[in-house]
Amino acid sequence: MANIERPLSPHLQIYKPQITMVTSITHRATGIALGVGTLLLTWWLIAAASGPDAFATVSGFISSWFGQLVMFGFTWALFYHLCNGIRHLFWDMGKGFELPTMRKSGMAAIIASVVLTLLTWILAYGLGS
Repeated sequence: MANIERPLSPHLQIYKPQITMVTSITHRATGIALGVGTLLLTWWLIAAASGPDAFATVSGFISSWFGQLVMFGFTWALFYHLCNGIRHLFWDMGKGFELPTMRKSGMAAIIASVVLTLLTWILAYGLGS
């Protein structure tokens, strides 16, 4: 069989990252993170129902620096997925497909998710003290 020279498809290394590409990939990644975070929530609920020893174990993990980092990431993933999901709802209605609008809405989703995450944690620690 003869080896036919065919052009190769461009690889991701030659593409310049664009906001629409980044938001799409991040939306998928945060969906996976939310699934994993739901397992953590399930662990917490089962431990709460199992008794004080099991609940103390989960609480110890969540209150550790690593647990707090996981919870912060889960909070951001939740808000990002929400904000970008709202963006997708507008797309489903046929609105916002112009490139400048797509860029602005992508940046708005990122900024809103960061602001909402920080506000949530500031309020949680402020009310918890």
